[in-house]
Amino acid sequence: MGLDMYAYVAARAGQQAEFYEGSEWDPDHKEHRNPNVNKPRDIAYWRKHPNLHGWMAQRWLEREGNELRETDNFNGIEFELTAEDLDDLEYVVKKRRLPATSGFFFGDNADQHYYNEDLKFIQAARAEMFLGLKVFYNSSW
Repeated sequence: MGLDMYAYVAARAGQQAEFYEGSEWDPDHKEHRNPNVNKPRDIAYWRKHPNLHGWMAQRWLEREGNELRETDNFNGIEFELTAEDLDDLEYVVKKRRLPATSGFFFGDNADQHYYNEDLKFIQAARAEMFLGLKVFYNSSW
């Protein structure tokens, strides 16, 4: 077990859940299929990058206000990123200022390991937004 983190693009919020809820497993192609909903496309995956997860959780809390109060609740939540989020994330990644974050399944600081991948993700996310798609972050531990 551990912290698995994903970024994907879709036309709208909830599309990923809708795809998987109505999908069937295709054993020949070894993938889920849903003829009624397009599958969101993954653009990034991180395994145990706790400080990036902490940054996303803090951003989520800023948007949600005091209703959910703790980053401990930030698991399996589809979080839509904005262009401003990407600008701010790029700044903290380049300045190496992602917030120190820990958790039982999170692993150790991986900022250096994922530095280039983080910047590639930001660039890819901007390109997808330019095309009119929405970019989402989600995690599971």
